[in-house]
Amino acid sequence: MSEIKVASRYAKSLIDLAIEQNALEQIKGDMQLFVDTVKASIELQTVLKNPIIPISKKNSILVALFGDKVHATTKAFLKILIDKGRAEVLFGTSKEFLNQYNQYRNIVTAKVTSAVALSDTAKADIIAKVKEVTGGEVILNATIDESLIGGFVLTVGDKQFDASISSKLNQLKKDFAQRVVA
Repeated sequence: MSEIKVASRYAKSLIDLAIEQNALEQIKGDMQLFVDTVKASIELQTVLKNPIIPISKKNSILVALFGDKVHATTKAFLKILIDKGRAEVLFGTSKEFLNQYNQYRNIVTAKVTSAVALSDTAKADIIAKVKEVTGGEVILNATIDESLIGGFVLTVGDKQFDASISSKLNQLKKDFAQRVVA
């Protein structure tokens, strides 16, 4: 079974358990903490993926890192996965948990890339439009890419709206090329 499928199933189990225990928000925070910690530490990533490192050592590392900072269910969940030899899917499971949490809470992540920094008003307008279309809460991640020349590219889920000048110029270039050839 693929790592993504395994991570998805473990994440679904943890979400169900968190809801049942009325601890969804705290466990979501724990999973965010875990993802942030693993992202920040190449050494921790290596330890989790390395099958040669003993299970007891992996457990003691996670207890030292997260000990009293996380919910008891989170601690038990991490231990179970490590004890089952599934430490390599912990990071993927945590990210998938956050994705499933967002789906459960109807939270949409939108990514906007623009040629220059967007004003707060422009960000608010984009959030309002995305909220209108999706009906959910919107988290906006804004990045800058000067190669766009002007305009922006908005990505929500698997949909993309490209209103950049560079895209329009490329399309114009293709249109001219086709007319010259024809």
